[in-house]
Amino acid sequence: MMCPRDMDLHWSASLMVFFTGIAIVTASFNEEHYILLRSVRAANRTYDLTNQTNSDDYVSELGRNTTKILDSLLDGYDKSLRPGFGGPPLTVNINIFVRSMGPISEKDMVYSMDCYFRQRWVDKRLGFDGPKSLNTLTINNIMLDKIWRPDTYFYNGKASYLHTITTPNKFLRISRDGSIYYSMRLTIKASCPMQLQKYPMDKQICPLKVGSYGYSDSDVEYFWMGDAVGREADLQMSQFQLVATPSYSITEQFPNRGNFSFLVVNFELRRHMGYFLINVYIPVMMLVIISWVGFWINREATADRIALGVTTVLTMAFLSIDTRTDLPRVSYSTALDWFIGMCFSFVLATIIQFATVHFFTKHGTGEVMNVAPDSDDELEPESQQETPLLKRRGDKRSTVCYTVGRRQLPETITEERCSNGDVENSKTNGVHFSEGIDVEENKNEGDKKRKSCWTYLMYCLKGSGAYKKFTQISTQATAPGSF
Repeated sequence: MMCPRDMDLHWSASLMVFFTGIAIVTASFNEEHYILLRSVRAANRTYDLTNQTNSDDYVSELGRNTTKILDSLLDGYDKSLRPGFGGPPLTVNINIFVRSMGPISEKDMVYSMDCYFRQRWVDKRLGFDGPKSLNTLTINNIMLDKIWRPDTYFYNGKASYLHTITTPNKFLRISRDGSIYYSMRLTIKASCPMQLQKYPMDKQICPLKVGSYGYSDSDVEYFWMGDAVGREADLQMSQFQLVATPSYSITEQFPNRGNFSFLVVNFELRRHMGYFLINVYIPVMMLVIISWVGFWINREATADRIALGVTTVLTMAFLSIDTRTDLPRVSYSTALDWFIGMCFSFVLATIIQFATVHFFTKHGTGEVMNVAPDSDDELEPESQQETPLLKRRGDKRSTVCYTVGRRQLPETITEERCSNGDVENSKTNGVHFSEGIDVEENKNEGDKKRKSCWTYLMYCLKGSGAYKKFTQISTQATAPGSF
């Protein structure tokens, strides 16, 4: 039997052999794994290099093929002749996409817009054969000068231009079958004949007319492509709203030139009322209301009422002129002109009303009344006094009875005053005023009042001095010392 000491040594040696074997196996496995990993990475690098080489070769080959195709396209190409020359007319399809619109000027009757202008036609001379992956050729602007293009222009255009920052904003795309897609970014400024009778509650139709400048419809015909006219979803303008864009094609005849094909799109615009409501309608209505404040001012405050009336009239005149500065000098009146004109008449009527009231009652404005007769007046007092005398005794008034007669052809005024201790007579103390008509002789009371009213109004309009004298004497007779 082994002693305990020998057994310990035996187990120690066994454990050392076991762990040594594990270390050797682990080291061998790691080395094999490292070698395998290096082999995989090397293979991947080799595959990537192979693919990159193949891709570069493909791109280089495709570029060489494209160059050969472009060189072959222009061999024997004559850009001075339209495609299909001598045959049926060439079809040109057009599409417009509006990016922004404005400004729109009523004074110059023009509008402008920023848009993409696209044209498509077929030129079989530019058809090509190539790899299946090469369906279209997108070429630069240099190629544009070497091929035929339609001479499209804007019939009602004024100052259109091509955007050239940072490079000319246009491109050309050629398909395998010779179909050409030509797009440009333009700012178009065109005329817009406006009818302003309903301004500013109006709707305007601004047309855009597109056609060929030199080719008649026997050579080139124009048609709309797709949706014809598109626009940005968030398109906004300050004064107008774009409601609709109907489009159609027409053929027009020009003397000594033939028939020409045109495309027309109408931009239907509706004006916003907010600006005019805030800056014109509300201020004008407030001026009319301010002018009516004069009705609550005492009629004896002549300076205040005249100052108020003149100020409102001048302000209304200024607003009327200011609203016309943005409009052309048309020969008709707009709806805004009619509105301002009516408000101006209301303001002017307040001054006329005060002038009328003042004329009828201006003897009661503080003027000292002098009833001394004129040189041709006849004074016939019924008492022993030679001059009419007005006295006040307590609460009673006594007057000297007299008759004043003034002849001012063709008018005659006769007034008779009688002293009865109290001037309180329903017949206005026997005062008679006539101009060929005796008012008191009318049997019909209604006719008497009507004739009297219209007669007095005519005296007022004519500025009759005799009637003025009559009203002054009547007031003195009913209320001596009053004004």
